Amino acid sequence: MIKPLRKKLARYTAPQEAKAMGVYPYFREISSDQDAEVMMNGKKVLMLGSNSYLGLTNHPKIKEAAKAAIDKYGTGCAGSPFLNGTLDIHIQLENTLAEFFGKDGVMLFSAGFQANSGTIPCILGRNDFLIYDATDHASIIEGRRMTIATANKYRHNDMADLERVLQKCPPDTGKLVVTDAVFSMEGEVAKLPEIAALCDKYQATLMVDEAHGLGVFGKEGRGTCDHFGLVDKTDILMGTFSKSLASIGGFIAADADTINYMKHDVRPYIFTASIAPAATASVLAALEIMRSEPERQENLWRVTNRALEGFRNLGFEIGNTETPIIPLYVRDNEKTFRVTKMLLDEGVFVNPVVSPAVAPQDTLIRISWMATHTVEQVDYALDKVYKCFKKLELL
Repeated sequence: MIKPLRKKLARYTAPQEAKAMGVYPYFREISSDQDAEVMMNGKKVLMLGSNSYLGLTNHPKIKEAAKAAIDKYGTGCAGSPFLNGTLDIHIQLENTLAEFFGKDGVMLFSAGFQANSGTIPCILGRNDFLIYDATDHASIIEGRRMTIATANKYRHNDMADLERVLQKCPPDTGKLVVTDAVFSMEGEVAKLPEIAALCDKYQATLMVDEAHGLGVFGKEGRGTCDHFGLVDKTDILMGTFSKSLASIGGFIAADADTINYMKHDVRPYIFTASIAPAATASVLAALEIMRSEPERQENLWRVTNRALEGFRNLGFEIGNTETPIIPLYVRDNEKTFRVTKMLLDEGVFVNPVVSPAVAPQDTLIRISWMATHTVEQVDYALDKVYKCFKKLELL
């Protein structure tokens, strides 16, 4: 007899259906480093689906640093930072990041997802309020699910609606406003100056997720808050290591009191093994390269601006993006899968975004650019994407 829970799980057949149609777009096997081009099934493919904005994952200095860390510390810590898992290299990275962002302190997480999902329920209590953008990252939504605070969302990047929500909160209560700096699917930049001003007006704490802003915006890649001159107005700054910083993990940067409290209360931090030594050393090396090679950020914007102009001129619907993340709206689940498969057949790797991740009428192809892409590769991609979209009558 099949148990009831197993019966429920067996009814999920969407992947099998997509595979039967020959358009299943997930878990595609890559057999090389993550760079502007990757190897798939023995062929070179133009990679337009990576978050390695500065193209550092294959940098020789970073690989050397990771190998040296393994030689010195081994492959893992076998415990959480709270107990036996704090290494001197972890403290070095915390101090480096704190200085880099101009904050009192930093705490490291083994995954960026944990930094958001752990922080939000930790610092908010039953009588507090969480206020978040409707299209914030899933890790923020996970934090919302776990918090006992009252949670209210505001319409995406809508400052009038944010103020409406803030006005509903009693003046003397704890209020945390959380927003992505760069929205990961749409490529839009949050209206941080207006958000910071409203947080000041209503005495709300501001938390900004810089996952897709680090390395892209700001002096030496410090991010979107730095770009707007708002680091001091950002109470809690969150970031990840898995994008521009060529590793894995995440961090929170904040004032000394916040870091002290969180280090002794965030459950995913206390009960998860520490970030691996090799990953930690990789981040330190990536930070150094990010600061010493500004030409990477410059080229990232060179290819980004060419792509933005090209897609707009060709008639693609790309929304309000102003970043290396470019959404190409398809607005049909099946056609989104089909154009993804067609592009891979043409040697171009892109990511499909379909429901339930977005509403069925908002499905899209997500393209993201790296500093290691060339102008010639941008033009090649424009040609191939235009060809496939035209074939499916999407333009």
